[in-house]
Amino acid sequence: MPNIKSAIKRVRIAAVKAEANRAKKSETRTAVKKALAAIESGSDQARDLVRETGKTIDQAQAKGRLHKNTAARRKSRLARNLNKMG
Repeated sequence: MPNIKSAIKRVRIAAVKAEANRAKKSETRTAVKKALAAIESGSDQARDLVRETGKTIDQAQAKGRLHKNTAARRKSRLARNLNKMG
């Protein structure tokens, strides 16, 4: 544990930000799983869920929680699965 006041504060802030990042990444993964489940079941809501999931992925990428190529790959896979559904 650091002794300098500003370093102590940075440790606290880093922990808070890490927790927020963890929660948002989890939220993104959950959205992807829900969208894939809707696609597999042939749900009428699948298209809307994929659109919302794409937005969630874009927001995570904009905040630096996902690399831009990772975000593009995940969105592409969702769209590809949705198109296979018909």
